Amino acid sequence: MRQRGFTLVELVVTVAALALILMMAMPSVASWLGNARIRNVADSLQNGLQIARAEAVRRNQNVSFWLVAVNDPSVLSNDCTLSDISGSWVVSVNSPVGHCADKPSTVSSPMLVTGRAMGDAGGRVTVASVQSDKSTAGTFVTFDGFGRVTNTDSIGQIDVTGPGSSVNLRLAVSPAGLVRMCDPRVTDANDPRKC
Repeated sequence: MRQRGFTLVELVVTVAALALILMMAMPSVASWLGNARIRNVADSLQNGLQIARAEAVRRNQNVSFWLVAVNDPSVLSNDCTLSDISGSWVVSVNSPVGHCADKPSTVSSPMLVTGRAMGDAGGRVTVASVQSDKSTAGTFVTFDGFGRVTNTDSIGQIDVTGPGSSVNLRLAVSPAGLVRMCDPRVTDANDPRKC
């Protein structure tokens, strides 16, 4: 009578082959995860900027997008401060400092619209904002009722990068209020990803 099943040699060879395949795939998986983190933070920031602009047009009132830092980067709380290197943001009419965890409101100061705590992706994503004149870092941008940028010391661009990542993204905010995501490493003038 013949026994059915695997021999120890067959099992060892199969496990070794799987281990080899996983070792070859690890660098590309790690790169993919890093790129996904950068893309998620950039998408969130772009979404916040677009919400602020749309809310300003809807209300026919100045509404600002604020970059904020909090003690726990994964939760918006009232310990928030303005920051030019944070992925967390708040959309409000007035400065949200000390009010980032307040419920959205139309009557109380700072008249919050919405916000998002981005976390720090395990310290693997870096955010840096620069004013539109490129002189210093920026912490907010204000849109008017027509969707245009009103403040001269506004955020002009936000760079989102990661260590050793193949993706670096930039959000550019034009004086007309348009928000565009681009890749600062692209040099081909015909490529739509060019900044």
